[in-house]
Amino acid sequence: MPEASLWLIVPAAGIGHRMAAERPKQYLRVGGEYILDITLRRLLAALPVAGCMVPLNSTDRWWAGTNASSDSRIATCAGGNERANSVLNALQALAPKAENDDWVLVHDAARPCVAADDLKRLLENVGAHNAGGLLAAPVTDTLKMASPQAPDTVASTVDRRHLWRALTPQMFRYGLLCDALQNALNQGFAITDEASAMEQSGHRPLLVEGRSDNIKITVPADLALAGFILGQL
Repeated sequence: MPEASLWLIVPAAGIGHRMAAERPKQYLRVGGEYILDITLRRLLAALPVAGCMVPLNSTDRWWAGTNASSDSRIATCAGGNERANSVLNALQALAPKAENDDWVLVHDAARPCVAADDLKRLLENVGAHNAGGLLAAPVTDTLKMASPQAPDTVASTVDRRHLWRALTPQMFRYGLLCDALQNALNQGFAITDEASAMEQSGHRPLLVEGRSDNIKITVPADLALAGFILGQL
């Protein structure tokens, strides 16, 4: 790992409609603890961060009740309408402290099951790769392409040999990530993660294989699965 500061961003401004809960999914509980608290606690215990920024929704009324809200290493900023806007807001909030060559890790608030060994491997591998990189898992299922004319029928089987599932954290240089996100937003590109913004700017992020149980909690059934995984880590 190069001698540069490491900053953590955990976007937490999403609403999580698919969870169909009375609150955003990051504020649901697993084992009696907020998902967001679990995520932040595990990340901060495993990473040598200089600081952490958490973008929040303007209507958020749960953050003040988290354990993380009293952690001096964590600051908050205004989130945006989309993930990319939230991350860019967080980068701008870090501007007084961060240098262009510092590293930034962005991690989903609803991925509490990331393993410490994966975080260590990400830092070790990406630290020597100027374009940055991300945790990812090779696709193991057989993939089918649906027919455009009949979406409920198979048109073909997709070759999965070069396909990966993008996970988080994703790790990039501060300056490069700022520029990539701003350029992508200015040009109206669809940005679903930080790596896609870097790709649009001509960079080729490094794929670092991570555990497939680094799940993103999305639907109600994921809560029990996350609880089980956390019990094994």
